[in-house]
Amino acid sequence: MWKNKNVWILLTGEFIAGVGLWLGIIGNLEFMQERVPSDFLKSLILASGLLAGIAVGPFAGRITDQLNKKTVMLGAGFVRAISVIFMLIAIQTGSVWWMVLFLVMIQLSAAFYFPALQAAIPLVVAEKDLLQLNGVHMNVSTLSRILGTALAGVLLVILPLSMLYIGSLVAYLALFGLTWFMDFEEKREQAGPGKESAKNSGGFKEVFPIIKGLPIVFMTLILTLVPLLFLGGFNLMVINISELQDSSSIKGLIYTAEGIGFMLGAFIVKQISQKRSPYAILFFFSFVIGVSQLLLYFADVPVLSIAAFFVFGFAVGCFFPTAATIFQTRVPKEFHGRFFSFRNMLDRVIFQIVLLLTGFLLDAVGLQIMVVIFGILSLVMTAAFFVKFKQIRTEVQIKEKISM
Repeated sequence: MWKNKNVWILLTGEFIAGVGLWLGIIGNLEFMQERVPSDFLKSLILASGLLAGIAVGPFAGRITDQLNKKTVMLGAGFVRAISVIFMLIAIQTGSVWWMVLFLVMIQLSAAFYFPALQAAIPLVVAEKDLLQLNGVHMNVSTLSRILGTALAGVLLVILPLSMLYIGSLVAYLALFGLTWFMDFEEKREQAGPGKESAKNSGGFKEVFPIIKGLPIVFMTLILTLVPLLFLGGFNLMVINISELQDSSSIKGLIYTAEGIGFMLGAFIVKQISQKRSPYAILFFFSFVIGVSQLLLYFADVPVLSIAAFFVFGFAVGCFFPTAATIFQTRVPKEFHGRFFSFRNMLDRVIFQIVLLLTGFLLDAVGLQIMVVIFGILSLVMTAAFFVKFKQIRTEVQIKEKISM
């Protein structure tokens, strides 16, 4: 795997773009903190971009299946670079509306880029290396987040806010250039009307029977709602903890702790997978995520708030590579574009709901009561999904015995 130049291009591009992305995210938080007083209003602004990404999801999935994955990634990368210009105008004019336009453009590009990326990964390496590459790819993403947030914190002190976005623009252009050098083969077999229909499909309707017919894919898709319940309001919670502790430095410590936890989890998940089934990994770490949310009841204590984010990071570091590998190996490749686009769209819908709910609850009941609500909900959802999974597995075993 490590002799494959596409792997190195993929990881290098992810690192550079990740630093640029987090320079922009910290810049967004700083811009809103100066101009938007309400947490709920902040959540509405952030949700505006997600809504645009949801709207183009079906079209993005169809395009990803019909076109070369590299072509889709290049087009999305170009739009992402251009979008930074709108944020520079927002800073110059002080207008939140230009920021909304920036968020819409960046999310539109993401709606195309990430399904294409997820569909390209199985084309780059052999199936036996997928879990390792998914883990390393997510680790590189997390490392770029740690360095990006740290760099953003330094730059905010010594340079104008606009320089963060100049840094983002340079990073996005570098990713665009690296993507040109990717070289992988996409097999487009003429294997009969079934696959041809799949290629020329107009949307998600052919994907739903695939999901329904693969219980582990369906259950994994539903179970990803648990970490999204934490991730949806992640940035708003970080801002709130910073205000609760009256410390601006805690933001960087929280992002760093969560990032280190994620990297550690993604690093050891391959070893865990050799001893435990994917089901066991997903359900156990879904439970751990719920516990980490409850731990944030003590968000006014710096050590405990950092510990909660570290535990959460470790849990999702094991959860997401496992989920991604299940999707890439169990879903037929000719449906990858639409499936990952559908998953991306579903994540955005849930993310948006959680984002708005987080903003509302932070204004209504405060951080500590909100995390107790979310923590209990996560644990209840995990238990309910586990019971349902046991029922599905029992039904499958009964059917196998009858067929024998």
